[in-house]
Amino acid sequence: MSALRVLAVIPARGGSKGVPGKNIKPLGPYPLIAWTIRAAMGARSLSRVVVSTDDERIAQVAREHHAEVPFMRPLALATDSAKSMPVMQHALETIEKLDRTAAPFDAVMMLQPTTPFRTSADIDAAVALLTETNADSVISVVDVGGHHPARMKYLEGNRLVDPVFCEAIENQPRQELRPMYLRNGAIYLTRRATLRSGSFKGQDCRAWVMPEERSVNIDTARDFQHAELLLKEQPA
Repeated sequence: MSALRVLAVIPARGGSKGVPGKNIKPLGPYPLIAWTIRAAMGARSLSRVVVSTDDERIAQVAREHHAEVPFMRPLALATDSAKSMPVMQHALETIEKLDRTAAPFDAVMMLQPTTPFRTSADIDAAVALLTETNADSVISVVDVGGHHPARMKYLEGNRLVDPVFCEAIENQPRQELRPMYLRNGAIYLTRRATLRSGSFKGQDCRAWVMPEERSVNIDTARDFQHAELLLKEQPA
């Protein structure tokens, strides 16, 4: 089976409000975006690693860590309301237009810099899973743990109301509940045709399960502090 041509795209706009300058804010020894770049550059399964950004400061940091920044993202795709899908489609179309002599990519992997602790091994495993299964996509997930939906309630005023999917008995032990998983934001690997059709998942989506400690997703200042704490707890 021939190797897939996989384009890795790291989307990093400059207008973060929750954590100003988030993508280049230092996290331990590296800027936040550099953690994702280093994992991508260390993976054996990626054909190219590019950063899509509207911010020249982010672009400069990305280049310093050996990622490509072959274009600047249009401002219309860098607003607070901009969705990931058109950003990824734009990156794929732009890269292929800039290099018309290269064969089309088989798949595109979105690597969000806000999930910094994925590893090169996670990336390679996701590509291997897509190759082996011939699926439309692979998305990384984490076990929901104690926040299982069967334990959740609706509120009607201040009255607790059980959903139809609630636990079979009150206070049912988590170990008895069917495991459920949440997308952790680390890896979205999608076949080219599926992405071009407007879907990250397609009809056949497989899961790459990651542990909680590699699934930290940084959206707020508190998330950043949690990531810094995890780094300090790692053995030297």
